[in-house]
Amino acid sequence: MSMHEHVDSLRSKHARLEQLIDEELHRPLPDHVTVSRLKKEKLRIKDEIERLEHGEMQSQPTLN
Repeated sequence: MSMHEHVDSLRSKHARLEQLIDEELHRPLPDHVTVSRLKKEKLRIKDEIERLEHGEMQSQPTLN
């Protein structure tokens, strides 16, 4: 899997977590432990995406 494909996969997971959080929050009695767990996972994925994108930008040659 290329770096680009991996980042795209992470973005899909991030979007799916956002959807799950929204669904849980709109239930009559949301489980706040579940919401908290999902938000932590979403943040972990966001950090991973940023780390990969930043690393990818670092490895690209600069134009002078």
